[in-house]
Order: sequence, then structure tokens, then C-alpha cells
Amino acid sequence: MTTSPPIDAETALVWFRRDLRADDQAALFHALKHHRRVFAVFVLDTDILDPLPRADRRVSFILEALRVLDEDLGALAAGAGLIVRHGPARTEIPALAAALGAGALYFNHDDEPDALRRDADVGDTLLSRGLQVRSFKDHVVFERSEVLTGAGKPYGVFTPYKNAWLRQVNDFFLSAYPVERYADRLAPLPEAFRTFGTFGTFGTVRPHGAGAKAKDAPSPHGRRIPTEADIGFEPVELPAVLADGSRGAQRLFQDFLKRIDHYADRRDFPAEKGPSYLSPHLRFGTLSIRQLAREAWARAQSGNAGAMTWLSELVWRDFYHQVLHHHPRVVGHAFRPEYDRIAWATGPDADADFEAWCQGRTGYPLVDAAMLQLNQTGYMHNRLRMVTASFLIKDLGIDWRRGEAYFAQQLLDFDLAANNGGWQWASSSGCDAQPYFRIFNPVNQSEKFDAEGAFIKRYLPQLARLPAKLIHAPWLARPAELQACGVRLGHDYPEPIVRHETARMATMDRYAVVKDRGFPES
Repeated sequence: MTTSPPIDAETALVWFRRDLRADDQAALFHALKHHRRVFAVFVLDTDILDPLPRADRRVSFILEALRVLDEDLGALAAGAGLIVRHGPARTEIPALAAALGAGALYFNHDDEPDALRRDADVGDTLLSRGLQVRSFKDHVVFERSEVLTGAGKPYGVFTPYKNAWLRQVNDFFLSAYPVERYADRLAPLPEAFRTFGTFGTFGTVRPHGAGAKAKDAPSPHGRRIPTEADIGFEPVELPAVLADGSRGAQRLFQDFLKRIDHYADRRDFPAEKGPSYLSPHLRFGTLSIRQLAREAWARAQSGNAGAMTWLSELVWRDFYHQVLHHHPRVVGHAFRPEYDRIAWATGPDADADFEAWCQGRTGYPLVDAAMLQLNQTGYMHNRLRMVTASFLIKDLGIDWRRGEAYFAQQLLDFDLAANNGGWQWASSSGCDAQPYFRIFNPVNQSEKFDAEGAFIKRYLPQLARLPAKLIHAPWLARPAELQACGVRLGHDYPEPIVRHETARMATMDRYAVVKDRGFPES
């Protein structure tokens, strides 16, 4: 689908998706470099939005990022800005390209299966009309087949992939795209495009829902970036650290760089300020992955252990994206096909256990606190993602795909490649996954990574009076100890819905059908 732009294509359209920033943006840079007039667009794609709950924090995050992006484009060139449309991208992009007289469309890659089908549809439509279509790598440092084994095959184990990644990376792959060099080619927005609306009804808003008519909706009166209400959603308040789009992302990154030296030592403790908290910004591209990797790599080269550990996490991200590219079957199926033979728990009891897990009512405090963090904030600490996933799969015996789907619904930073990779890792069914017989003990994890119970108490205040020796497994406390702390199991806090040791034996039996054959060497 990618072609070279003709010299006589004066006008180009840049389609923003998961790259919501005006600096170091590959598609934007290339469009500006090769064309005299460039317009920028973001489509609030109803094919994606319609199935979502009406209060979805990701929608609020995106709209905030669009507001900043619009302002930043205007700062680069007078009169420039972001065109925002609401409707199916498959029809909105071709219609907008025709209205603007664009001879070329530019966008950055998205390797999720649905996105690939969408992009192919849009590209085929435009190519059939004689337009040029160009797409670029922007979301990862190395993509698709850029890092392969000596035999020219994709890696199936992380450590060899990481070593090859580190051998291959250099200043060229981490250098920024100097968008500002050609910024004067950003075209002023025509009058008809200076307010939010559906193509063909500029200045009006397409209401949400089947059968709605544009004339039934109030005009936003000159507002280019819609509110949640304009597109049929409810506003969701985001944490202050996630405000202000790409500008807020830069502030958060600079704050993390002050702490990066201690990342390796502090990242596993959910009550501490150890992680970067940048995952939503990576997901939506309000920060450039090249900037992040460049800073980490420079520090790692000088022996900074914290930076090296964090860089490894960025490499994991590339790894999972190349797995998705080469093995799209992982969406819905185990990477290791023999693991699809496992008989997962089903029926009313399993459904009740799944609901208890979703709502943070399992009776295991660290698991429950983590699920409450997810439900209340849209974020979960990475260590706790492993703990909660292991609990669902190997304590409750529930199909990993149910947990993957719940995380996809709740996580602000949901990314298909990483979410799928993490759940397949926990279920032992994926690339370089933990062995099936490695089963996290939720009590041991709690004692090790939240020793004083500070994180648990934050989300389970009813347990706040329990001393550290009791808070990790309150069912082991004597009745008098619980009474003294004002805790009644089964009333203030649930009894455990499963006993870990019993569940562990059931898991070993369940996984016996796969007969672990070890892991590939490549």
C-alpha cells in the first residue's frame, strides 16, 4: 500500500491515531518534507467508540490530548490546527481527503488486526482514486521484521531478542524527526474546517446512536475539539499526572528521569513511587518512544542499572509488538497451540469467581487492592498485573482470555500487543512465558512487595487496623485479633474464595494436558 509521493501532489493529509503529538512524529515529518500544504486530522472512529461504555476514561484522555495537539499545531504555523471528525474512519478519511483536495495520505503503522483491516480499506479506496498512501514506523523503536534471528526468523524468546535489539540500536534509530524544520508547510485551516463536525455538516455534531441526525445536535459554536458530551460520552476525571496531553507527558517524563537511577530497586513495590507511569502516554503516542529510549540508552551506556532495567521494559514492548505482527493468531488463541487444550473452569461457580475477581472480593488483600486500583483509576502496577493474572488463571482456573478482555476494558493504557503478551506470559501459553508450574503465591507476593500493607490499606481501608503480620492473610488471624481490629470476615471483608494450596494442585492437574516441552532456543 505504501508508495512514493509524486512531486506534483501539492496537498497531503496526515491521519493521527496513536501518535498524538506534534513533535518527533514520523508521518507528520515526511508529509511536511514532501508537500507544500499539509493538513492534520483525527477521526473519533465510531467503529471503535460505539461498543465502549459511555463513561470511558480513554475517551477523556484522548480528547485532552487532541486539545493540546491542536494548540501545538497552531503554534508551529499560524492558522494551522487539527481537524476532528466523528464517524467511521473508513468513510471519513476518503471524504475529507476529497474535500481538501489532498493528493496523498500519511499515517503511522498500527499492527493490531482490526487496524490493519481498517487501514487497508482506507488505503485501497484512496489508491483507486489515484491518491498516494504512505505509512511509517513510529510507535516502536524496531518493528515487524527489523530484528530477526541469524536464520531470518522472528524471535520467540525475549533475552536473545533483547541482545539482538541492543546490538542493532544506534543513534540513527533513536534520532528525532525534526518536524519544526518544515512546519511552515502546515496549511491554515479553511473556514469550513475550523469547528468540530461531521463532514458535510461543518459546525454541527453527529449525535451518538443509530438513527440520530446531525441537525438534532447543538452546534459547539466554534469549538474545534469536541467534549465528551458532543460525541455521546460522559466526562471522566483523570489524575492530574495524566492531564495536558503531550505537555503533561513531558513533565511526567522529566519527573521520572530524576528517579530513574532507582528504578530497578523500586519498580516492584506498589506503595512506592517507582514506575514511570508513562504507559498511557506511550499507548496514545503523546510521547515519542524514540525520546524515551534515547534517554534510557544513553544512561544505560554509562552503567546506570536503573536505566538499563527500564530500557529492557521498552524492549519488551517492541518484542510483544513483533510477536503480534508475525503471529496474529495470538489474538484469541495461545501462542503455543497445545495450551488451547486446557479445560478451563466454566459454569455458575466459575462465573461467580470471575465476578469476585473483577470486583476485588476474592479474600486475598493484595489481589483485591490491585483490582480496586484498576477499577477506580484505570491503572494497575505492573507487579500486580502479574499477581492478579496468575490468581485468576492458576488459583481460580479461569481462562486467561476472560482476564485479558477485562483488562482491555478497564486499562487506560490498554495496548493489544502488551496486554495479550502479558496474559499469555501469566498463563504459560505465550512467547517466553513462565513455566506452567510456576504459580505465584498471592500471600508471599504480598509479604514481599507490600510488607507493611501500605498499598493494601490504601484501597482496603477496612483492613487498615490490621498489623503487618495479619494483613496479608487475615483469615489466619485469631477471632480475637480480628475483633480488636474491627474486622469481621464475611462481613467487612470476604473469606477467601479459594485456598491457594488446593488450587495449586488443581492447576497442576489442569495443565497436565500440555506436557511441558521446554522453550525454544531462538
